[in-house]
Amino acid sequence: MIDFQEFTLDNGLRVLVHQDISVPMVTVNVLYDVGSRDEDEQKTGFAHLFEHLMFGGSVNIPFYDEPLQRVGGENNAFTSPDITNYYISLPAENLETAFWLESDRMLSLSFDPKVLEVQRKVVIEEYKQNYLNQPYGDATIKLKELAYTVHPYRWPTIGRTIQHIEDATLDDVKAFFHKFYVPNNAVLVVAGNVELETVKQLSKKWFGSIAAGEKYRRHLPAEPPQREKRQLEVIADVPVHAIYKAYHMPGRLHASYYTADLLSDLLGRSKSSRLYTQLVKKQELFSGINSYITGAIDPGLLVIQGKLNPGVSLEEVDQAIDSVVQEIQQGSVKEEELQKVKNQAESSIIFAEMELLNRAMNLAYATILGDPNLVNRESEMIQAVTTQQIQQAAREILHDSNASTVYYIPRHNGKA
Repeated sequence: MIDFQEFTLDNGLRVLVHQDISVPMVTVNVLYDVGSRDEDEQKTGFAHLFEHLMFGGSVNIPFYDEPLQRVGGENNAFTSPDITNYYISLPAENLETAFWLESDRMLSLSFDPKVLEVQRKVVIEEYKQNYLNQPYGDATIKLKELAYTVHPYRWPTIGRTIQHIEDATLDDVKAFFHKFYVPNNAVLVVAGNVELETVKQLSKKWFGSIAAGEKYRRHLPAEPPQREKRQLEVIADVPVHAIYKAYHMPGRLHASYYTADLLSDLLGRSKSSRLYTQLVKKQELFSGINSYITGAIDPGLLVIQGKLNPGVSLEEVDQAIDSVVQEIQQGSVKEEELQKVKNQAESSIIFAEMELLNRAMNLAYATILGDPNLVNRESEMIQAVTTQQIQQAAREILHDSNASTVYYIPRHNGKA
């Protein structure tokens, strides 16, 4: 159970306080309700670019990290298709430093052209290193492009193309900042050895004078149901054949979200999962295989991916995956097997919540979803899933007309 108290400033900034007097530290987490799904399809990668720009200094604080390091703090950030999250962890007695730093860059980011050029180069290099210059690096890009036709989940968080980052102007950057980086589009969570009244005082002092922005109302195109299977062959400089399969599944707030999540765990979370046991250990078709969900707010994907053993064909492993899926669709999952993955899921939640930072981030994310108490109901929703629901989800999600498949073929092997 994560206890918290909450209040909202006049400018719309939502603030949550989670007190834990057992630790000497405090985490200040600022989550902005913007991700790559909110970008113009002709100007993608801006949410991720801002993750970098926000550390480039503000009008009043040219070097963001220096004052934080002087008080024993550390910071980082991440971007997803749905959110952008920044956090600072530091000794509790230095809490006000975090308020000063976070409020100042929300109020007055420097927009220094030199900073933009530096961070542009960093992002471009990251794009090349992580997506273009390593085997299978572009697999998720190609898979999402195949699976989605209209929803902005079809491009990666880092951007649809390097060109969009190369062409970003200072005016583009300013417009993005003033649209999304405003107090009424953010959630502030303060967790650790803090008092509610202290947080109220500091929130009003440092954030209260920042003007609210125009309310952002999201109008994203809904992805239409997929009616036929899609397939793409990629000949690339990869060491072995690989398969990536994506199935559309419900979004984060749908009643069957946790059913689909547990279904993916049954299929391929661990070395005792269905896919690994059948296709790696017994049939020796894969060197490794796993499955996961994208965890998206809007309808996302359940993904199965694996690297083939030498001499095994892609058609053979595709059929073998279908056979494992069909067993689940026919009701082969026993209560003991389901309970095992439920326990694994709950263990992940419990271990994650041992970290103060994770509690802060989870509270912020649940608030964006509409109810911070969702963090305290997750275990209950996991335990409520039945074997019959798993079977039904397998039938509804894991069928050919809902599947997008990318085959990777080593270039030296030629076209399969």
